[in-house]
Amino acid sequence: MAAKRKIRVGLIGCGLMGREFAVAAARWPALVDMQASPEIIGICDLNENLFEWYKSNFDSIKTYTTNYEDLLADKNIELIYCAVPHNLHEKFYTDIIRAGKHLLGEKPFGIDIGANERILEVVKTHPDIFVRCSSEFPFFPGGHQIQKYIAENPWGQILEVHSGLLHSSDINFEKTINWKRMIAMNGEYGCLSDLGMHAMHIPLRAGWIPNGVYASLSNIVTERPDSKGEKVPCETWDNGTITCNVEHPSDGYSFPMTLKTYRIAPGETNTWFIEIIGTKFSAKFSTKYPKTLQTMHYENGGTQEWRHTDIGHNTAYKTITGSIFEFGFTDAILQMWAAVIDEFTEPGKNMPFGCITPEETYLQHKILTAALESGKSGKAIQL
Repeated sequence: MAAKRKIRVGLIGCGLMGREFAVAAARWPALVDMQASPEIIGICDLNENLFEWYKSNFDSIKTYTTNYEDLLADKNIELIYCAVPHNLHEKFYTDIIRAGKHLLGEKPFGIDIGANERILEVVKTHPDIFVRCSSEFPFFPGGHQIQKYIAENPWGQILEVHSGLLHSSDINFEKTINWKRMIAMNGEYGCLSDLGMHAMHIPLRAGWIPNGVYASLSNIVTERPDSKGEKVPCETWDNGTITCNVEHPSDGYSFPMTLKTYRIAPGETNTWFIEIIGTKFSAKFSTKYPKTLQTMHYENGGTQEWRHTDIGHNTAYKTITGSIFEFGFTDAILQMWAAVIDEFTEPGKNMPFGCITPEETYLQHKILTAALESGKSGKAIQL
């Protein structure tokens, strides 16, 4: 067997998502038939206390630094995963691209639409640099199956689409404030930008681009304790519901779509869902029930029955894991990274399902900017 190509990776931001990527790299042998694999050789974070976990688990890492420019100067690093707060996206992403490094960045790809436009200008002037945005939930088997349905277009006429990300981490009113509730670091979008791409990934890839939006935004917890226990204002939105009107890209009719982004959703630890309801065929999937795909086939005069199918571990990228076993978040991270490495090493390949493109991050920002305006004004906004 030929040796796999090693993609040498630098990691900027060693917190929650940085560790998830590192574990995905360590689990790479679980993937079958991949032609390349990532190898982390340098990491960067301002908090040096995070380095010990990496030192204890990854012999491949040679560079530990608090200055991200050290990774940009390392000629051995090909690709960088950058997981930093939104206010740093524009500076870090553009510096990474200009340094000739390929990039997987985090959503929303800029603190606002202006920052996103400036990032994309740099992307355009470096067409040889591979750039994608992270979004792992559509790589659940249920999400992947729904993507296949969208390609087949079995719906008859779509009546409505619902997609969203719900979690309840902020339902504790005494939770210490973090940067996601601060405009200076998160931007005005609040929950819209932190969770919105999860809700939009599949709709944008399907070409379901809203022509107008109406948003209902809620700031439920107006104050939280800081690290010293003092109450400080929460400046960003907790929950957002975006109602859109969408024209089907090939069939010429319109249908409503809702996108939900909730940080306070009682009972939802971290739930991604998508539902497509049609006159002939409907499909639903939620990570709340990760093995179960719901579908309904309907013929005129027939019965209306939802079928619940256990789909198990049937993934876009084959793994050693048996198909009867359950799929989880760490598996979704591994599948997303398989898509990144696959598309990076074999450009132009017919992908099972790819990560978010820079152009799709711009469409996301157009929707979020209109939603923010709608939430403030109480009016529907045309895109």
